[in-house]
Amino acid sequence: MATLRILTAGESHGEALIGIVEGLPSGLSLVADRDIDPVLAERQKGYGRSHRQTIESDKAEILSGVRFGVTTGAPIAVRIKNKDWKNWTEKMSVTPTETDVARVTVPRPGHADLAGAIKYDHTDDLRNVLERASARETAMRVALGAVCSKLLSEVGIGSVSFVRSIGPVVVDEHRRPASVDDLRSTVSSSAVRMFDAAATESACALIDQAKKDGDTLGGIVQTEFYGLPIGIGSHVQWDRKLDGLLAQSVMSIQAVKAVEIGDGISLAMNPGSADHDEILLQDGRLTRASNHAGGLEGGMTNGMPLIVRAAMKPISTLMRPLRSVDLSSGEPVAAHIERSDVCAVPALAIIVEQVVATTLAAAILDTFGGDTLAELQQRIDARRAKEVRRS
Repeated sequence: MATLRILTAGESHGEALIGIVEGLPSGLSLVADRDIDPVLAERQKGYGRSHRQTIESDKAEILSGVRFGVTTGAPIAVRIKNKDWKNWTEKMSVTPTETDVARVTVPRPGHADLAGAIKYDHTDDLRNVLERASARETAMRVALGAVCSKLLSEVGIGSVSFVRSIGPVVVDEHRRPASVDDLRSTVSSSAVRMFDAAATESACALIDQAKKDGDTLGGIVQTEFYGLPIGIGSHVQWDRKLDGLLAQSVMSIQAVKAVEIGDGISLAMNPGSADHDEILLQDGRLTRASNHAGGLEGGMTNGMPLIVRAAMKPISTLMRPLRSVDLSSGEPVAAHIERSDVCAVPALAIIVEQVVATTLAAAILDTFGGDTLAELQQRIDARRAKEVRRS
C-alpha cells in the first residue's frame, strides 16, 4: 500500500466537495486560510472563466487530522462548500423527490457524458455523469495538493507554474524572468498566467474572439519543482517509476490529453549527444550542464529541477454546439449546453502544480518514510549529504 493516498467526493453543483489525505506525518503546521485558501484563489483566477467563479469563493475547512494547527498523523479531511448549491438544491437532491426535474439526455462531444451514461446506465439523465466528471472536482485536488505542497516546503522543495500557450499564442522564452520569485510574481499578476506581456495581450484577444464565436480554447501549461533530492522514485519496478506516476496523475486531470517531462517529444528528434545532460562537479556538488531530461532519469529524480508540461484540449461545452444524438429519442440534435468556461488553461497551471505536488509527496514518503516531520527531514538531509563529493 502506498504511504500517502487521497480520495475526493462531491458533485459540481452538490452541497460540497470532500477530500481525504491519509499518510501525512505528524508535526506539520497546517492552517487552511494560510496554506490552502490562497492556492484555491489562484485556481479561480484567469481570463475566460465562467460566471461560476464569481459565485464561488472557495474556502477550505479542515475537519480532522489537525489539532491546534498541527497535523497529528491521522487522516486529514477537508471540505469546500459549493455556494451555488442553494440554486441547485432540487436538481441535486440526495433524497427521493416527486419534483419533475429536467433531465439531460443529449451528450456533448469531448465530454464523459456518453461513455459514463452507457457504463453506469444513466442514459435517462446524463447529469448523473456530468456532475462528477466536471472539473469542479479539481478544486478539492488543489486543496489536498496545497497540503502536500506545505509538506514539500518543509523539506526544502519549492515550485512554480505558468501557461506556455493558449491556442496558437505561445510565450517568448527570452522574456522569462531570471529568478523563480520574479517568475511567480509575474505569472500571478497576468490575466492568463503568462510571463510574457505581449503573449498575455494576444491570448486575451483570442479568448474574446472565441467567446464571440461560441467556441473554446485549450493550451499548454508548465510546472517546475526545485530542491528535490536525488533518487525519489525507483528504477527497480515499472510501477515505482516516478515519471510513470506523474504521467498517470497529470493525465487524470479533466481535459488533459498529453503529458511531457523535460524536453519530451523533441528529444526524439535529436542525436543523443545533443539530448543527454552531462554530469559535472561544481563546488563539490554533483550537477548537470543542462536539463533536457526535466529532472528525471530511469524513473528517479536526478537532482535537477523537475519540469512537467500538460496539454489541455478546449472545453467540451460550446455555446454553438456540435452535432449529437438525443438518447431519449434517438433523434439527431445539437449537443447539450452547460454553463462553462471559454478558457480554463490558467486554472490548469495551478491544478497541475498541486497534482504534481501530491504525487511527489507520496513518492517522497515512500522513499524516506517517517512518522513525524522531524524524522522525514532528517532522512532527506542524509540523502542530500550523499550528493556532495569532497576531494
